[in-house]
Amino acid sequence: MSHALPDRLLPGSCYPLGASWDGLGVNFAVFSANAQRLQLCLFDPTGRKELMRFDMPECTDEVWHGYLPGAHPGTVYGFRADGPYQPQHGHRFNPHKLLLDPYARKLVGQFRWSDALFGYRVHSNRLDLSIDRRDSAPAMPKCVVIDEAFDWSHDARPNVPWGETVMYEAHLRGASMMRPNLRQHERGTFAALTSPDFIDHLLKLGVTAVELLPVHALLNDRFLVSRGLHNYWGYNTAAFFAPEPSYLSTHRLDEMRIAVRQLHAAGIEVILDVVYNHTCEGNEQGPTVSWRGLDNASYYRLIPGDERHHINDTGCGNTLNIQHPRVLQMVMDSLRYWSTAFNIDGFRFDLGVTLGREYAGFDPGSGFFDAIRQDPVLSQRKLISEPWDIGPGGYQLGNHPPGFSEWNDRFRDTVRRFWRGDAGLRPDLAARLTGSADLFNRRSRKPWASVNFVASHDGFTLADLTAYEHKHNEANTEGNNDGHNENCSRNWGVEGPTDDPAIIETRARVARSMVATLFTALGTPLFLAGDEFGRTQQGNNNAYCQDNEISWLDWERATLPSGARMTEFVSRVIALRKAHPLLRETRFLFGDHEVLPGLYDIGWFDERGEPLTIEAWQDPQGRALTLRRAGSDLNGQTEVLLMMLNASSEALMFAPPPPHLEWNVLLDTARPEAPSHPLATPTLEVAAHALVVVGALPVGDADWQAGWRAGAQYGPRLLTALPPDPGGAPEHE
Repeated sequence: MSHALPDRLLPGSCYPLGASWDGLGVNFAVFSANAQRLQLCLFDPTGRKELMRFDMPECTDEVWHGYLPGAHPGTVYGFRADGPYQPQHGHRFNPHKLLLDPYARKLVGQFRWSDALFGYRVHSNRLDLSIDRRDSAPAMPKCVVIDEAFDWSHDARPNVPWGETVMYEAHLRGASMMRPNLRQHERGTFAALTSPDFIDHLLKLGVTAVELLPVHALLNDRFLVSRGLHNYWGYNTAAFFAPEPSYLSTHRLDEMRIAVRQLHAAGIEVILDVVYNHTCEGNEQGPTVSWRGLDNASYYRLIPGDERHHINDTGCGNTLNIQHPRVLQMVMDSLRYWSTAFNIDGFRFDLGVTLGREYAGFDPGSGFFDAIRQDPVLSQRKLISEPWDIGPGGYQLGNHPPGFSEWNDRFRDTVRRFWRGDAGLRPDLAARLTGSADLFNRRSRKPWASVNFVASHDGFTLADLTAYEHKHNEANTEGNNDGHNENCSRNWGVEGPTDDPAIIETRARVARSMVATLFTALGTPLFLAGDEFGRTQQGNNNAYCQDNEISWLDWERATLPSGARMTEFVSRVIALRKAHPLLRETRFLFGDHEVLPGLYDIGWFDERGEPLTIEAWQDPQGRALTLRRAGSDLNGQTEVLLMMLNASSEALMFAPPPPHLEWNVLLDTARPEAPSHPLATPTLEVAAHALVVVGALPVGDADWQAGWRAGAQYGPRLLTALPPDPGGAPEHE
């Protein structure tokens, strides 16, 4: 910063919001509709000492602004806002509290929990109706003015089509804290993403996109800090434009840009999990660190007639008021910033239903969805919603607008329950295998709108699904009362680790069958980092606060024989998906397209090769299923694939449905290392808890007719196309 700063700010401009350096000075602009005074506070480079304080000289269209000549990148600052302190009317202005710029690009320093962070006297009998006059600056991080320059001219975003996308959900810190061959200061940072070993691992698996848990700057909850824990997942945003400082080993934003560029060079997209439904400030008894102090009544949704309290559709104490144009602008500006300044390829919206809420409830035509869908930048990114929140009508799976895909927990639960051996699941499983048309076949959406997953950061890992029937969250210090009680899991005889070879083999086979189901189903597969080598959280299904070995990826497991075998299997099944377009079809299948005479694009059979009747679909004990798909292969020739699933506890003999063709066994989850081989007999034994994929050599009309003649004992039959609709949604719109 210049040594000869003026004693007051120039008027500057109300746009753009935030701190903008123009080469001669810095323009500051911040929104507040209800403040009566805004001050800019400047600090030394460490953020520990306040140097100067300026009144913001102008307020235009509810944006306070001022220009500081001679200021430059590296300037450290914060705001103070004065106005009515009337919690009962939604106003919580307190000039004693230093506030982060909602548009801050970089933070310096850390939050230090202190009662001074609260706008009210924590121990007062009047609670949040009281006011605290201690300066919070010593306990606050500070904002830093940055230079946005970076050369993206040689970076090419991979732009992987949705139909070819394979996503890998990872925690930035957890992915590298235990990874060998990294310098200690790089562990848990963006620098570790550029590790050749890590990128090679992703490429070996066949991953096309890394979906990172939140990387925005966060505030660790006070109750966790008091217990020696940490908000590891990061769904507690303190700044929507700034990365978490601890994720930058060099303290430079370019570290993140370089990581994105390196992944792009390898053909891998980067998707950010973002949290715009709430902030770290919690309910009315939470701290005052930014939005609450700038304009609580504008930034948050308050209960009508009881403006002291926040609407809590998120379960986190507050809900951002996306209906307000300036709050919506902040979210859109944040998304465009990450898209352009960091070349991010897409976003996964935490509690996406909250973002689509209007005053009457969830609306797929809400201002948020409309703003994104018309935006020339954001509409071209991958957009993924978590389609639920805890508010009224909060479960909206399948109801998002075109352009969005959605996390499909119906897929997760159905696949888990089917391979657990539950009864009566054939119709629902059939719908999940074919892209969940009952949920997504509307408004010209495609199967890729269903983001299919078996395990994610929230819940059991894949290995724990087969090792635990009950959650074991004691390490969270909440009396094992947190986390879901029903995980659709099965331990196969022993709770937790075991040395029993039979149980170990069953667990491994069931895990492989769930993986094979994920990657052979229509939709967009999402795979949890570490599941490829048997990662465990020791039965913890809510490890949000475990910044330790419980959550970190133990890469040593990948070198064990069991881990290496599982990694190889995952790689093989992803390669199978990429080699066969039928496994990543981008249109819904209804059995109404005749590929060859009598051969339709999809058909369903039992283990005997018999078409499934309505009675068979409704048989609760039916745990065997054959799915036949037909269409063009990579060379434009007709290909036929069979998926044979046996979730029963005994091996079953499966017969391919007619006609008689030359079949190859492409994948068998009971024999994961067996190479592809011809099926030399009319039937195939499918082991208990196993899935087998069988493919016919490319066939033409003559081959098809010859197959019917060779299998004349079957006789021509009517092939059923679809199971009974499990969801009641219309098949066509």
